[in-house]
Amino acid sequence: MVDKWKVDWKVEINGQDMTAGWQSVLQSIAINDQAGEASDSCDLRLDDTGGQILLPRKRSPVTVTINGARLFRGFVEKSVFDCDRNGGRTLNVSAKGMDSGSKVKQPQSFNLDDADLGTFLGQMADNAGINLKVDEGLASIQQDYWAADGESLIAMGQRVARKYGGTFKIRGDQAVLARRGAGAAPGGVALPVVDAVFGRNLVSCSITPREPRRQFGSGQARWFDRAKAAFESADLDFGNDDFPVVNILRPAFADEDEAEAVLDARKRESEWEGGEGSANLDFTLGAVVEGTCRVSGMRTGVDGTYVIASVKHNANRSGGASTSLELKQPGGEAGKDGRKAGESSFALPRHERLG
Repeated sequence: MVDKWKVDWKVEINGQDMTAGWQSVLQSIAINDQAGEASDSCDLRLDDTGGQILLPRKRSPVTVTINGARLFRGFVEKSVFDCDRNGGRTLNVSAKGMDSGSKVKQPQSFNLDDADLGTFLGQMADNAGINLKVDEGLASIQQDYWAADGESLIAMGQRVARKYGGTFKIRGDQAVLARRGAGAAPGGVALPVVDAVFGRNLVSCSITPREPRRQFGSGQARWFDRAKAAFESADLDFGNDDFPVVNILRPAFADEDEAEAVLDARKRESEWEGGEGSANLDFTLGAVVEGTCRVSGMRTGVDGTYVIASVKHNANRSGGASTSLELKQPGGEAGKDGRKAGESSFALPRHERLG
């Protein structure tokens, strides 16, 4: 007798509902969403003992819904057949949120004078047949000259995201360039907040609430003043008094606006890398990349807020479903332990305390 699934799921491929036909053969679903350059992905593992499953065509649209929430929308990337003397035969269908066979990877060559980033990247998106949303703070970045010299929309989006501290993502026919760690989508729409509570929905965690390696107290960048025919320096206080280290940027920038925009990106990058961790939760629908995870019930210095860097939903026939989070950018009381020696059963020397 085939075990029944403990969660409700629905898979559609090329507009066809596969739920009834796959009810007895679908073994697991893994959905992965990451901040930054990686595309969303979905892996479907099926029992293909008799070779009865029709191979999905590459680039076929795929949607996956779990417990009534659509968690993935993308395109079939590949199908991999595995066989093992002890493990039987399986078919693994992999899908990506981005259609890798579309014009998003086609090189483009054009330039714009005296334009902002939103206009330039918007033209690239139009050329690739993609709708684009850009964070207002990033869209307004002005330059005398923008050029796509044989670069695709993917390559350019990733490059400007790295430079200006953003997250570039393509899902289907939609592309987004958001400000990293802002906790909001372009347009100011707040992203959901989920809770990770010890003794309630937390299965396990490993958290470093404070990571000093990539922390800086301020930044400095050179830019060229054409009127003076000389290099000038732009400075930005990162607001982190615990680390009196200056992040001196190597490149020389075209003007003061560009230098200040990149310094702001390095400030947010320092905040993003201020701590890290992972948390495994009971299945949590509201968890989204760049959203907030509120950690509580752990201990002083660990409890606080963190920005979600990646979300992975796993569902399988025998074990139900779970959600794994990668955490960055600690906030609130995370990384702080201001207790006095008498308030703790064991007090570290002052210079070794978290806060």
